[in-house]
Order: sequence, then structure tokens, then C-alpha cells
Amino acid sequence: MHMCQSLCNFAEIYKLAKKVHLKRLILFMGLMAVTSGLYAQAGRSVFAFLDLPYSARLNALGGANVSLGNDHEVTAALNNPALLSAATQNMLQLGYANYGAAMNFAQVAYGHNWGDNYFAVALHYLDYGQFQYADPYGNMQQGQTFSARDAMLDIIYSRQLGPLFRVGASLKPVFSSYETYTSFALGADVGGYFALPDSTLQIGLTLQNIGWQLKGFYTDLYGQQLYMMPLNLQLGLSYKLPHAPLRFSMTIHNLQRWDLNYYQPNAQPATWYDMLFRHTVWAIDILPKKDIFWLTVSYNHRRRMEMQLVDQRSMAGFAIGAGLNIKMVRLGFAMSQYTRGNFTYQASFSLNINDLLK
Repeated sequence: MHMCQSLCNFAEIYKLAKKVHLKRLILFMGLMAVTSGLYAQAGRSVFAFLDLPYSARLNALGGANVSLGNDHEVTAALNNPALLSAATQNMLQLGYANYGAAMNFAQVAYGHNWGDNYFAVALHYLDYGQFQYADPYGNMQQGQTFSARDAMLDIIYSRQLGPLFRVGASLKPVFSSYETYTSFALGADVGGYFALPDSTLQIGLTLQNIGWQLKGFYTDLYGQQLYMMPLNLQLGLSYKLPHAPLRFSMTIHNLQRWDLNYYQPNAQPATWYDMLFRHTVWAIDILPKKDIFWLTVSYNHRRRMEMQLVDQRSMAGFAIGAGLNIKMVRLGFAMSQYTRGNFTYQASFSLNINDLLK
């Protein structure tokens, strides 16, 4: 019985897929793969803050998810621009996160639609706090401080292609200022999204941070040093059980680069199966039928392996979050740990302006 139902579902998918621009979608996905392969050979990158989760929802999902497109989350489109949908119409979203000490992150995002054309704009700001100057020997210079900060503007567009597919793109100017060193870059994201009519199966594919510095942090004997942004090709799949309030998500990140190691003195290289697992993020959602709340638990293996301390217990790699939907207001909160004693707390607030104006 279950096999017959599955075959019927695949037959339905095939019939619906024939009605949309499937050839264009395949070409689009192929271009993303080729582009990511070229960028993967380009070397070093900057603006690592672009890998931080933009919202409490994404934090709870392990920091990476490109396949959830119907959660009324404008900030979901910051991971995959194709996730903008009719559900993000006139949604205003505010977010705040604290990464310990004086490091604070804030963002504001707004979505607006015209028919099957979906738009959004978002502004992100990361402040690292005040630092004290020191001489080459490590002696602090009392009363002399400097600051460091990052900022990014995200302009997003998405379009529906038939009942099953959406594609999207975004333009993202990035600015950083560390003491007297400044840098400016221009980047872009492209993405695709597929979902069954009942959203039990959702698939997302995105290529993030296509771009380079236009102004570098420094100049040496060879001229101004310009580096690429941290390119990230991600593929995600989410599946909701038809008769249970559970949804499972798996996101595969950095598909353009196999080796995610970085230099560590005296460290043993990761095995192939460990490296394979480092490319994945897993999440489980508990979702009641009436969309009253959500509860999410996730595991990011790369974060676990890079952030855990030897001979000390920590929850590095794990994240948990919850959200509550009250009429026109949607609240979210998430907590994750990078190292022992260092928790990140992130909160999001979304307001449906359509309901507010009624």
C-alpha cells in the first residue's frame, strides 16, 4: 500500500514537472556547479562573518538550511534567495544575537510581493566591541582603543516558475572596518527551490557569496590585495512525515570543496568518512498542525569537530530553538554552543504588516 502511494506521488511529481520550465532549471543548476568549481580554485577568501546564522530559526537548524521555503521567514532567503514566497508578503523581521563578551549581531529584513515576483531587503550589522591597543610585546596601552565591525545589505528577488519551482537571486554589498583598515566587496547569491504541493518534500540548491573585494584591507609591494568572498554551494532536503508533526532536514554545504581542514599543529588529519560527515547539518522539527509553535534540535558535525575542547565536555555542534506564533506576531529563540562556557543566544521577531493593517 505504501509502495503504491509512493509510486503515485512520483507520478504526480513527473506530471507537474512537465508543466514548468524544467530545462531552464537543469541549466541553471548546471551553471551553478560550473561556477562553484571555478571559484573553488581561486584560493583565499574573506568576510567569514557571512557564514554566521542570520536568524534564530537558522541558528536552531544548525547554521545552514536552504530547503525550508514556507515558514514565513524572510531571513530564510538570506541562505537561498529562492525561498522568498507568498508567505513572506509584508513580513517585517528583526533579529539580535550575542556571541559572548561585547560581540553583537543585529539584522532587519522586509519582504514585499507583486504577483509571482517576490522581493526583500535586509540589513545586517556585526559589532565586535572595543579593543585595547598593545605594543609588540603585548603591553596594553591604557586609554587607547579601537573598534571593529561588519555590515551587509541584501537585496533579494525570487520568481515562481509553475506550481513546483522557484528561482531567486540576490545582490549583497559588504563593508568591513577593523581599526584603520577598511574593505568593500560586492557579492551575489543564486538559488533554486522545489516543493510538492503539500510541502511534505522540499529541496533547495544555492550558490552563496559569488563575488570579490573591490577594495582590499591592505596594499603591499604587489599592489592592493583583493580576495574572493567565502563561496558556498549548498544542497538541502527537508521531509515532513504525512501523519506525524515531525520534519527532518539535511543540508550539505561546501559542495565545491572537499577538504574542510585548516592547519592545526600536531593534529591528525580527518578520515574520509569524518570529512564527509563534516559537510552535513542535520535537524529535526516538531510542528503541530495549527502552526502554533515550532521546536528544533540540530547537529553540525563540522562545528563539533572544530570547536570541541580536548578532555572537556561541551555541547559544541548542537543547537536548540523554539518559536511561538501569536496572531500577527512570530517569535523565535535559539541557543548554540561553540566552546565550553560560550553560548550564543539569538532572538527573532516577525510582524505580519497585512494583519496589522486590518
